Amino acid sequence: MNNRDLLFALHHMAGIGFKTISRLTETFTHLTDMLAFTKDDWIGFGLPASKAEQLCKGLDALEPQGLEAKWKQYADRGIGWITVWDESYPHLLKETAGPPWILYYIGDIALASNPCIGMVGTRTPTAYGRTAAERLAQSLSANGLCVVSGLARGIDSAAHEGALREAGSTIAVLGCAINEVYPPENKALYRQIGSKGLLLSEYPIGTKSHPGLFPQRNRIIAGLSLGIVVVEAAEKSGSLITADMALDESRDVFAVPGPITSPKSQGTLTLLKQGAKLVTGAQDIIEEYANRICLEQSAYINHTTETVAPVGADEQKVLDLLTHKPMGVDELLTQSQFTFGHLHSVLINLLLTRRVVELPGSVYTVI
Repeated sequence: MNNRDLLFALHHMAGIGFKTISRLTETFTHLTDMLAFTKDDWIGFGLPASKAEQLCKGLDALEPQGLEAKWKQYADRGIGWITVWDESYPHLLKETAGPPWILYYIGDIALASNPCIGMVGTRTPTAYGRTAAERLAQSLSANGLCVVSGLARGIDSAAHEGALREAGSTIAVLGCAINEVYPPENKALYRQIGSKGLLLSEYPIGTKSHPGLFPQRNRIIAGLSLGIVVVEAAEKSGSLITADMALDESRDVFAVPGPITSPKSQGTLTLLKQGAKLVTGAQDIIEEYANRICLEQSAYINHTTETVAPVGADEQKVLDLLTHKPMGVDELLTQSQFTFGHLHSVLINLLLTRRVVELPGSVYTVI
């Protein structure tokens, strides 16, 4: 067994976490040297008796056949893994203060070494926030940047969905085991990212989920990225923690402005006051890295200059109604005097052409 094999084994031992592995790798140039340690040696090393006993039992039980069976378990599920010592480990992440010892992945691991931009925000965005995240991510991806986020509800999901439409693609950093989907409603998005992008986790198969795991993934999002874009965040949003982590690693922080009356914009407005760069379009981000990325030609055109196909009279009637305020189906039926079937058809066309967005409760508003 070599260092890489033993690191994998340690990563799967109960009670052996990041700090213990750090101490072991700092102490032993060759991890095989620790196989000769007794429980008393480990206690002398500074481990509590319970952890020393756990480590002894785990190391004593190690055998090549067991490791090979574990590796096969990953391979059979289409899951790869890389260590911090591997050439394919993303270099930007490796430069951070606490890079994960092992990354488990599904998809194209090469994306993690491409120029990346992190995008985070509230799990309960407004229609404005969701649209801004989706369009901004699509434009960044169209220009060769890979968009990194956390597969959470809201802004994260919108960023992944937008980025998947273009060549730069997207990376989802999970706050749970690599084979688990959270939140459950993102199962289809999880599969799509695994097929067209990259799913990453520092947690092996079998890791039990708990809330404490999720904040840890924020350092990976920040570590992979040249900069972090906060799209929409409340005053005490977890997204601001990711922005702080980015600053700690000397990465850039960008913020999308929002209405001063919106609670969902208070975090981003605070970031802007503190010196974050204001973002009104992808070019505000791209220009910061012109010497680090190879911009790609794309059919995608920023929505402010895109030629918009004309709408029919019925579509325009619904758009005019929704310009004044968001409306549910019942109110739209009354105001438009359309039949239910015809209104449904009109709304589908408007959704497909991205002129309206559906809010919770089957309420519609213009984008």
